[in-house]
Amino acid sequence: MPDKLYNTISAVGEYVRLVANVIAVSFKKLPSWNLLRDQFFNVGVGSLPVVAITGFSTGMVLAAQSFFQLNDKGLAAVTGLMVTKAMMVELGPILTAFMVTGRVGSAMCAEIGTMKVTEQLDALNSMSVNPLRYLLAPRIIAGIVMLPLLTVFSALTGVIGGYMVAVHIYGMAPNVFFDPLPINIHAFDFIMMMTKALVFGIIIVTVSCYQGLKTRGGAAGVGRSTTHSVVVCYCFILVVNFLLTVGLNSSYSYMKEVLNAWF
Repeated sequence: MPDKLYNTISAVGEYVRLVANVIAVSFKKLPSWNLLRDQFFNVGVGSLPVVAITGFSTGMVLAAQSFFQLNDKGLAAVTGLMVTKAMMVELGPILTAFMVTGRVGSAMCAEIGTMKVTEQLDALNSMSVNPLRYLLAPRIIAGIVMLPLLTVFSALTGVIGGYMVAVHIYGMAPNVFFDPLPINIHAFDFIMMMTKALVFGIIIVTVSCYQGLKTRGGAAGVGRSTTHSVVVCYCFILVVNFLLTVGLNSSYSYMKEVLNAWF
């Protein structure tokens, strides 16, 4: 037990040090645009289809369930509000993070892990190329930038899916679906969505890259590291999502005053 605790604490320390080193390298000198462009495309554009399918289908299911449960109680008019709220503050960030973890995070871990076991990282060091700037910094910057955008896209597709089900299948009037939104959707909901997406993006990329760098044992080790990175990302995302939800909701009154002062 003491050995396991020591290894866990050591791994957390190495992870924090890695993130700090990558941030320091990125601020000292940004990676080249060619590296950033490739990662923006891979993380962002490449994930659009799976994010769109996930968001759209989730919005459809939310609308169908909400209308079915609320219609006989005379509350069907809040279907649009329930779909929009759920996609913005909870399901949009979570499902987008899960999809990006499965598609992008696992690929990053496998790619860096393969470079590790085939000694390509040592070759970079021998050529005076910093692996942190060349490999990790573009990926982390792309995750920080693209995951919030993907989350907004997922929420929009979810609302569109819910609208199509509520209006075209259950016959709800379009104005009934949209009328509650301007009154009940606040800037705080958007801030919560973007905060969660930003934190999830950092978690996905940093954990995946860290696990790739820790890969040992050839092809089998790459498989173990990839599986471990996905599981750890999912667990981190769920735990951090709860903490962010509780923390942001607890600060709602203060943030509301700040937002009212600004707007």
